[in-house]
Amino acid sequence: MKFPAGSSFAHAHRHPHPLRCAALGLTVFALSLATAADNPKAAKAARPETPFTWVAPEETVERAKKSLPSTVRHATFPSPSMGIAVGYYIYLPPGYESGRERYPVVYHLHGGRPGGENKAVRLSTYVDKAIAAGTIPPTIYVFPNGGPVSWYDMPDLKNGRGESVFVQELIPHIDATYRTWGTREGRALEGYSQGGRGTTRIMFKHPELFLSVAPGGSGYGPEKHIQENQGYESDTLRFLPIGYNTWDLAKAYIARAHRPALNILIWDGTKCFNFEFNRQFSAYLKQLGLAHTFLPIEGVPHTDTGSYDKNGDDIMRHHQKTFAAHRPK
Repeated sequence: MKFPAGSSFAHAHRHPHPLRCAALGLTVFALSLATAADNPKAAKAARPETPFTWVAPEETVERAKKSLPSTVRHATFPSPSMGIAVGYYIYLPPGYESGRERYPVVYHLHGGRPGGENKAVRLSTYVDKAIAAGTIPPTIYVFPNGGPVSWYDMPDLKNGRGESVFVQELIPHIDATYRTWGTREGRALEGYSQGGRGTTRIMFKHPELFLSVAPGGSGYGPEKHIQENQGYESDTLRFLPIGYNTWDLAKAYIARAHRPALNILIWDGTKCFNFEFNRQFSAYLKQLGLAHTFLPIEGVPHTDTGSYDKNGDDIMRHHQKTFAAHRPK
């Protein structure tokens, strides 16, 4: 059975059949292979990724330093729920160390699975150049670790609280540790591929945390399959509770009384294998009466850096329009 590209999971559960009750370690190994679903052409050549850790290996951090802006820091915080350290990268704008100003924050959720805070931190170079050029004002960017099932909780897996760690622990840690505005008006969320799916689910579940949101390259095809198949994305993986998918969560958000507003930008390359479903999801939001902007990035395939090469300034400015309207005086 084949499924659309961009696979990732919210509450992932094994099929209850006894023949499928493999050890958790083998389950995680199988889940890591599903990263290849981001690109169906690469699925046959899929290889297991580096074993998951909540903190990037020291050699990975040291290697990244050579290509990242000098103001990028790698840091950790102790997870109250898991009792272990969790890693993240943070871009602090020039002048942060010597000043007292507070800044808005953009959280970027990486693609792929399993998680790793190193997976999208390269985008900090685009942020640094935009600030230096005066394209956007100084802004903090955070690149978190998505957990073993990238951005989603997996209850039967030890230390598998990907979504909860981000929402309930990392965000409060960032606001308590760095000079942020500490408000939803000064807090933006974006992500790419599986991170785009995570962004969409989280923004509709937790609109009280963010005002500006920008999912990109998202796999809304698998989300549709989940919606139409009682939570099953495949014969071995199910998302619970029923309705935990981008399509149903959008509808549930619209139905909320006094729902917090969301400034939404959906973006994807026109050559991306997820583009058609991104276009369909945009049309679906219009049918629901949910205002948003859809940004097709001409000629770009499934790549975050390629998208930023061509329209990164537009994505970054989307958040800045929101920040500008709510900047503290």
